Amino acid sequence: MTLISKIRTYGRLIKFSHTVFALPFALAALLLANRNHPAHLGTLALIIVGMASARSAAMGFNRLADYRYDSLNPRTANRPHVTGEVDLFSVLVFILFSGLVFVGTAALLGRLCLLLSAPVLVILLLYSFTKRFTTLCHLALGFAIGLAPAAVWVAVSGSLDWRILLLSFALMTYIAGFDILYACQDIEFDREHNLFSVPACWGASRALLFSTALHVLTLAFLFLVYFAFGLDWIYLLFLLVIAILIFTEHKLVRPDCLDNVNIAFFHVNSAISILLFLGVLAGR
Repeated sequence: MTLISKIRTYGRLIKFSHTVFALPFALAALLLANRNHPAHLGTLALIIVGMASARSAAMGFNRLADYRYDSLNPRTANRPHVTGEVDLFSVLVFILFSGLVFVGTAALLGRLCLLLSAPVLVILLLYSFTKRFTTLCHLALGFAIGLAPAAVWVAVSGSLDWRILLLSFALMTYIAGFDILYACQDIEFDREHNLFSVPACWGASRALLFSTALHVLTLAFLFLVYFAFGLDWIYLLFLLVIAILIFTEHKLVRPDCLDNVNIAFFHVNSAISILLFLGVLAGR
């Protein structure tokens, strides 16, 4: 296997393309923090590497923890760690390497970031087990990923400002909401194997209502960001487009038709994240 092929395989293993969901929120936090705490390109580079390595460690650990379920689920049976393209020992090495890179970048960002890196990494890794005992697993995932804006603020300013928590809560509810949509694909599998996803426990109709409620909260938190940071009116135009896309996402996925879940999950959510970053950039 060539180097390029290996990179692509590991990229598929951890779904690297899904980094686009949270990274724009983190970069938006950087823009907001930069107003009072100017950051240089080195800080930007460390933040990007830190986010990518933390997510890689978390996704690699998820593949290791869920190996048995991934092997049994037809939807996930073609993942590289299941097919044998990447053996489980290599996945373990990948997790350790990614974790060390994350801690190393945190150390370069400052002592506080280094001290917080271990608990953050634990939260990211332990999410993988929550689906075994609680329907709150989607919120646990949202909480883990939602730490990103707050973490970026700390990295840039060396302290925490309550205002950035609005962006973290927006990301948390945003991630949790579309994770519920995504989980609708595995309702029967989750029920058969006693996994506690919201769709499996509540049914598709109520799960989609809960997802909608979470995304309404996302829009509310993003609206509060406008006031908290005194953004320009143009930010509200981007927020309007985001609201339309979220509405479209929920029209695409219905209890009686889940064929469009992947379109809603990747394409629509990617656009929403990028628009949020552009809105903050324009509204500063």
